[in-house]
Amino acid sequence: MVKTLILGAAYVDVVINVPQLPFSGGDVTGDLRSYVIGGSAFNVYGAMHAAQAEADLFVPVGQGQYADLVRAELKRRQIPELLPVTAADNGWDIAMVEPSGERSFLTIPGIDQIWQNDWFDRIDLADYRYFYISGYQVEDEQIASQILGRLTRRADDAYILFDASPRMSHLTAKTVRQLLQKNVIIHCNEDEIGYFGAAGASIDETASSIFAKTQSPVIVTLGARGTYYFDGQRSGILPADHAEVINTSGAGDTHCGGLLAGLASGKDLVASAKLANTLAAKVVSQENSSL
Repeated sequence: MVKTLILGAAYVDVVINVPQLPFSGGDVTGDLRSYVIGGSAFNVYGAMHAAQAEADLFVPVGQGQYADLVRAELKRRQIPELLPVTAADNGWDIAMVEPSGERSFLTIPGIDQIWQNDWFDRIDLADYRYFYISGYQVEDEQIASQILGRLTRRADDAYILFDASPRMSHLTAKTVRQLLQKNVIIHCNEDEIGYFGAAGASIDETASSIFAKTQSPVIVTLGARGTYYFDGQRSGILPADHAEVINTSGAGDTHCGGLLAGLASGKDLVASAKLANTLAAKVVSQENSSL
């Protein structure tokens, strides 16, 4: 089995159940449920670990009250701390969960948003066949250039899986061009894929346009309808696994982790996407956003 580097951030999620989202000038009463360690990279690692896939979690752990919580959770789970740093605390967010399980976030960025290029000196890119990056991590154009520029030094047969995330609309045109390169797998939802194509284009048309640049699969999650895939020759929709939805936090991250776990173990794209569907259904059936 080949190895994956999961690059990004570990955040502290303050999970609050709300009857509905507050509106401007309004007031709602929430039920504080938990403080959990999350963040896209952390959740992806959780999915890969659940699938028994080999991966390294490459997230900065800073100095401060939230960093202390992250560090303690890494120690509890016996996850190596590969990137201890200083200069700032880890980020945190308020995750407001509605009765449907849908979640909305208010995020306070942390140390991951002052990414330093020399952090990569602590690892050897040649050790990895797959790399995970979230849209959250490349929202800042300067940080995006640092990360994506450094990853051009990866092996010729190594792939990046880019998880568009809800921050896709904030990425600059330059960053999108840097992402649409050979051996970059685009993973997004129905809304996010629109930022990669022409206005009014269908999913098939946009996926084909992406593939022409990346020569790599395109994955689009469709919620309860399942997962769309395109590999340059075939496309289709794989039905979602049934789930009693409690909390959708981490669903997309977990789907990415499942996809990477399948690909890294030698499964084909369809089998890997089916594994991703299964793990995503599992995570939305629990309160925690990470498996």
